Amino acid sequence: MARAKVLRKPETPDSGVAAELAFEASSRFLIGGEDGFAGDLMLVTPERLPCIGLDPGWLPRPLIRQPSTDFRTLDSFNPATGEVVGTVPTITPEQVQGIVDEVTAIQPAWAELNPSDRAVYLKRAAAVLLERLDEVAELLSAEQGKPISECYTMELIPSIDALRWCAKEGPKILKDEKISFPQPVFKTKRSKFHYEPIGVVGVIAPWNYPFTIPMQEIAIALMCGNGVVLKPASLTPLLGEAIRSVFEDAGLPEGLIRTVHGGGRIGDALTKSSAGKIFFTGSVPVGYKVGEECARLMKGCVLELGGKDPMIVLGDANLDYAISGAVWGGFANAGQTCAGIERAYVMRDVSETFIEGVVREASALKVGDPSLVDTAIGPMVSEDQFHLVNELVDDAIKNGAERRCGGPVDVEGFESGNFIAPTVLTGVTHDMRIMKEEIFGPVLPIMVVDSEQEALDLANDSDFGLGASVWTKDRQRGERIAGRIDSGMVWINDHMFTHGACQCNWGGVKDSGLGHSHSKFGFYECVDIKLVTYEPGLTRNFWWHPYDETLSDAMKASAKLLYGKGGERVEALKSGAGPLLKVGQRITKRKN
Repeated sequence: MARAKVLRKPETPDSGVAAELAFEASSRFLIGGEDGFAGDLMLVTPERLPCIGLDPGWLPRPLIRQPSTDFRTLDSFNPATGEVVGTVPTITPEQVQGIVDEVTAIQPAWAELNPSDRAVYLKRAAAVLLERLDEVAELLSAEQGKPISECYTMELIPSIDALRWCAKEGPKILKDEKISFPQPVFKTKRSKFHYEPIGVVGVIAPWNYPFTIPMQEIAIALMCGNGVVLKPASLTPLLGEAIRSVFEDAGLPEGLIRTVHGGGRIGDALTKSSAGKIFFTGSVPVGYKVGEECARLMKGCVLELGGKDPMIVLGDANLDYAISGAVWGGFANAGQTCAGIERAYVMRDVSETFIEGVVREASALKVGDPSLVDTAIGPMVSEDQFHLVNELVDDAIKNGAERRCGGPVDVEGFESGNFIAPTVLTGVTHDMRIMKEEIFGPVLPIMVVDSEQEALDLANDSDFGLGASVWTKDRQRGERIAGRIDSGMVWINDHMFTHGACQCNWGGVKDSGLGHSHSKFGFYECVDIKLVTYEPGLTRNFWWHPYDETLSDAMKASAKLLYGKGGERVEALKSGAGPLLKVGQRITKRKN
């Protein structure tokens, strides 16, 4: 995630800048007190920077705007135009626990509903979202910069489908599961798994898919009987409010879902609160901190921390299909996708055709106004992200890579936007930063390889392990290779589409995260699993007191009868018949 600096205001004119605090970029710089939102907080503008000894040129361009001067609010900016889209109220970290407590007070009544009744509300939420489809799509495009066509295909339609899937399948997944006992000694007992709500689930959402990621996590949490506190990304706060509004207008109890705003410290406070589980999507360093804090508090977390997905193109691949898949997988959402294709490994015998095709199709993609239906590439979400992507590309070129197409472009009428045309790099090596670090931009580096093993070794040469794809006409070969890739998901002849299918598991390995969202496994993340057993008490358990030689002999005989071979069983029956009979009489003898 893009980062910006927030500086504390010096207590006296001579004290200088006291410290620097990491903070999420929110298209404005603030100088303030310890909490960053109250006390001596003041807006940093170019005119005021000299007063504290800083050069106005130090301020990044998109931050030189006119945000609200009410420091209890957060402004949301259109990344294409720089205009204010809307404003939301902020809170301080000290207020977060109180909000969690309020949701905690409401949640039990919701949990009392059986899953089928909760499903009715999720169906209503799907209907509400369908009614607002165009309205939310326009907001999504304006606030996040996603092309309007992708707003429908990658966020809103999958969200509606997820709500309906949760409503349909949730009651089945949450139904008590009977557990059988094949062991003869447990034949009188009955047992089941019972799924209970955790209580309050905290969702800390990202800016790259600010609607569908939290929506799907919230839908499952609610279906499981939980309340939710949502902390949207500071770059996309209005979409968080839109999610809350969809559920409340569907008739869910007011206050069962709350949104909180105010930057990274609010997410930190939510993690440290009494919320029973945290779903976090964001950077690796922050994800580690979330995981450590949850471990300290003995509560669970689900972490989705990004990826560096490889694409392996074998010699027998359908090249036209693979080329189109590479262009979509690498450049959708301007490459700002955790499971996007960030590196491609193609067999030498088909490499020339593949590279030429990718360059051709990438060059044909329209870059520009995200509100137009034929736009394929919108702006980067922030100038920080724009510079980071260009820095990685420039570093690769400096070290020998070749840019085959793309790069920074100016779009007429959108002078405040930060646009990058789809960029294809060849001549890259694994010594380059661009093959190691998450790009999160419309850039696809392509390496030519000479063998399947070389492709596998390079694909696994990463700290990340979210997704991967293998492109081949041979399904068995593809599945064999898939089994050797270190990732949580592998798609054969496709990429990342299952994020739009809530029945499919989502999650990675290594630094890509911990735990799972979506599917039945996402449901299991949102419940406490309780084992409940019943014994009618018709007999005493043979392993109860008293302990004596009879019990010991009977147990040894039982082990051989149950698990031994033919001869052992016959001998055990002869030698153990007496002890077994005595134990049998003991356990069937009833006491008054």
